[in-house]
Amino acid sequence: MKEKADVLRFGELTAACAHLCIDMQRMFAEETEWRTPWMNAILPNVLTLVSAHPDRTIFTRFIPPKRVQDAAGAWKRYYERWPSMTLEHLHPDMVRLVPELARFTPPAEVLDKHVYSPWYGSGLHLALTRRGVDTLILSGAETDVCVLAAVLGAVDRGYRVILATDALCSSTDETHDALLTLYRNRYGQQIETVSTATIAANWG
Repeated sequence: MKEKADVLRFGELTAACAHLCIDMQRMFAEETEWRTPWMNAILPNVLTLVSAHPDRTIFTRFIPPKRVQDAAGAWKRYYERWPSMTLEHLHPDMVRLVPELARFTPPAEVLDKHVYSPWYGSGLHLALTRRGVDTLILSGAETDVCVLAAVLGAVDRGYRVILATDALCSSTDETHDALLTLYRNRYGQQIETVSTATIAANWG
């Protein structure tokens, strides 16, 4: 369903636009403790964005530590809660992108990260700057965790941020809806929230 104001308020998208697709991995799509139940429901919309410009797409992957004791600080407590999601127990293929998206690499790029944010220690900002990117479309999982970290990092670095609202998912409807409300009501000058169809229609 389209939003009430499903328009790009700051104009059409140009060659300076890239698509940052967050953590569309098998370990979130399949039966694990971190399964995001409606990831498969948004996959067709993510595919629409990726297939439009695979050469302008960057996929992120969240990579857990090998063992609980390899995690630092509060992350160690985090993995003590979910030891099954460390690489010691998780099948290596589970950190891969879902097959429907993996086929686009290359030309799409893959960026691995070990925390929620794709900006921390990754060189992402420098790589985007070198490519002349000033606008980011964001899709993926989860709206209220890794997408949130990606969005705020992009805002801090001055990117125009466009959220494909029907190409985002979370483990809970309540926090997904709350974050979309936050993005719209508190970041209106920096974040645009529109449908995949509107993005596709304006991304030449």
